[in-house]
Amino acid sequence: MAKSTFETATSSSGSGSGLAGADFYDEKPAAPQNVARRILDSFKRNPDVHITQKGQVGANGQVFDLESAAQNTAESPLARKLKGRHLQMIAIGGSIGTGLFVGSGKALQQGGPASLLIAFSLIGAMLFCTVQALGEMAVLLPVAGSFSAYSTRFLDPAWGFAMGWNYAMQWLIVLPLEIVAAAITIEYWDSPISPAVWVTIFLIAIISINLVGVQGYGEAEFVFSIIKVIAVIGFIVLGIILNVGGGTNAEYIGGRYWSSPGAFNNGLKGLCSVFVIAAFAFTGTELVGLAAAETTNPRKSLPTAVKQVFWRICLFYIVSLTLVGLLVPYTDSRLIGQSSSDAKASPFVIAIKNASIVGLDSVMNVVIMISVLSVGNSSVYGSSRTLAALAEQGQAPKFLAYIDRRGRPLKAIAVASVVGLLAYLAASSKVDEVFAWLQALSGLSSIFTWGSICLAHIRFRRAWHIQGHSLSELAFRSQAGVIGSWVGFLFNIFVLIAQFWTGLSPVKPRYGPGISGASAHLRSFFQAYLAAPFVLFCYVGYKIMYRTPVMRCRDMDLKTGVRELNLGELLAEEELERTAWPKWKKGYKFLC
Repeated sequence: MAKSTFETATSSSGSGSGLAGADFYDEKPAAPQNVARRILDSFKRNPDVHITQKGQVGANGQVFDLESAAQNTAESPLARKLKGRHLQMIAIGGSIGTGLFVGSGKALQQGGPASLLIAFSLIGAMLFCTVQALGEMAVLLPVAGSFSAYSTRFLDPAWGFAMGWNYAMQWLIVLPLEIVAAAITIEYWDSPISPAVWVTIFLIAIISINLVGVQGYGEAEFVFSIIKVIAVIGFIVLGIILNVGGGTNAEYIGGRYWSSPGAFNNGLKGLCSVFVIAAFAFTGTELVGLAAAETTNPRKSLPTAVKQVFWRICLFYIVSLTLVGLLVPYTDSRLIGQSSSDAKASPFVIAIKNASIVGLDSVMNVVIMISVLSVGNSSVYGSSRTLAALAEQGQAPKFLAYIDRRGRPLKAIAVASVVGLLAYLAASSKVDEVFAWLQALSGLSSIFTWGSICLAHIRFRRAWHIQGHSLSELAFRSQAGVIGSWVGFLFNIFVLIAQFWTGLSPVKPRYGPGISGASAHLRSFFQAYLAAPFVLFCYVGYKIMYRTPVMRCRDMDLKTGVRELNLGELLAEEELERTAWPKWKKGYKFLC
């Protein structure tokens, strides 16, 4: 009788030793590695990393390989460990930081309470449209690099290069700025310890969190965001009580400061200057899209996180700033701080001190310090992921594409950490000069990023239609639609124009000397607008070097990076499930 297939296979697998059966039944499992070995091995290069190679064509030289770039960002071996709760807290608390707690004081002083409310409301509406557009693309294509990769794929590879480096530079510069800011918040308590000591402590803490991996970043942001959310809600409750006369002095305030000193300050120019400050305050909102590539199930968790942006804008910004405008007059000299993170200039702290509540101002200062550290944590995450994605597309040095076996872009994190050492300039007498120019590089970065997201979504929708797809095939559709993306794009252009005007002719300060002389005005302009020539330099230089085409809708890649191959069937099943929901659940899911 012929041997069975199994017997043939086992006998042929041995090497004449007669121990083939032992290979199947008697082999002992390999001894587990010790902890130290596993940690060391985790730092080794992930074998799935791919880098786009630059091809050579014709007499024009190098060209950009679009197909390879799309494939590499889609197959990036970044760890997919972020869960729904991480994304939700990143979306809710991602941009609650010094822009809200301290920067709003400068906005109040320059424009008055009405300008503060109008500007933050309009910028918030623009951000709602932008994040909805980003969510639609990120749910379908959760690729590494997110919005810079979308600019490459749907607009122009040269613009994608410019947007990637613009965004990376923004976060690289923010890290030392925020570490110094955290050290400054300690001075609120007149600490005798040198700022360099605090810089070291904060820098080590931020780098350590990011070396844990994306899950460490997610957990840290989860905790930071909960603290910030609780603080804002607490202030809202306290602010209402103080406004109606429930404070220690039992004085009713109401709308007193809207009539005297007034609702507006510095007219139209004051309003435009507040638009710029408000835009900076919302920086970081787009991180929820960047995190999509490292999310376990972006199709499920990202839409919920994106929808919550609306509620965060309404509750945390609009309501809290309305109370700030009611509790603090714009003529208060304390609103002029020494820096963008000076807690003494926070209208939140000023409102508490005006109410003579002992100790609560220190609690708010702790919240401000945590917010600063949260932004620093996000800066390492944002810059390292963007640099790694650029390297995977061949748009940055190859070594930056190094991703280890735990999905950490180690060398990109190392670059961000080295740039963070600039924080030690806090002990230098030239620190204000250096950081003014560093901040100038990152000043308009978010405006360019948000405008590019909106424009990429407009082009994506056009390509989706031309290539024969229907909107019902999208796992998540922007609630604002293409009209919302046009509104977002045009409003970002408006903010650029407003910044150009206020950069050339700044608002005259209420306290202290103003800007006088041609050289001082020129310096002020470039400190406000330096990011624009940087972006143009990157775009034009890359365009000339690689002769990249503006992408045509019929040629855009709409498939590479889609995770669920049976997306149509999944959507049909979910639609059938939704029809059985009660009305209250349908309404809740639409809003949240």
